[in-house]
Amino acid sequence: MVEDQGIARQRESPEQSPEYGVDAVELEYRPTVGDLSSALRARRGVSRAGRRQYWVLGGAAVVVALDAALAVAGQDASVYPVIWLVAFAPLTLLSPWLMARQFHRLAERQGTFRVTVTDAGVTVRTDNSTTALNWVAQPRYREAADIFVMISPDKNAVGFTMLPKRAVRAPEDVDRLRAILDRNLTRV
Repeated sequence: MVEDQGIARQRESPEQSPEYGVDAVELEYRPTVGDLSSALRARRGVSRAGRRQYWVLGGAAVVVALDAALAVAGQDASVYPVIWLVAFAPLTLLSPWLMARQFHRLAERQGTFRVTVTDAGVTVRTDNSTTALNWVAQPRYREAADIFVMISPDKNAVGFTMLPKRAVRAPEDVDRLRAILDRNLTRV
């Protein structure tokens, strides 16, 4: 499968092509559940649905606190808000990890990911596919302790590309990658 989202042509080796320039950063990795979980947590803070989950969780906590205050004051209190909070909180907090396990099953089939990031865009090659993205396809990014996540512009941040920091060839490449992303994307 070959998908091209704006990059006209990219060669196998960035050193052979003047379009890459000197700021090409290459990553090579096999995705882990931890990588995917970090990416999904980073994406959650940008998506409308992810923010809504935290608002609902906070609202449930407020209702439980008010219910507890009523119980302490000697009035009748309902146990249902506590039940909902106990059921909803772990589900909300564990959902990135649970989804990451599902994504990992799909990613394992792709094999090794080889990513080239340049000022022209990002090329992701796996054992089974090649995808080229220009910066318009995913114009935002978020950095976490162990990963960069490029995010699509839609309100629910459906599309994302993860760039694990552990996958760079040299430690200084993390700073070079951050510089390329800062030049071409909006940090969120």
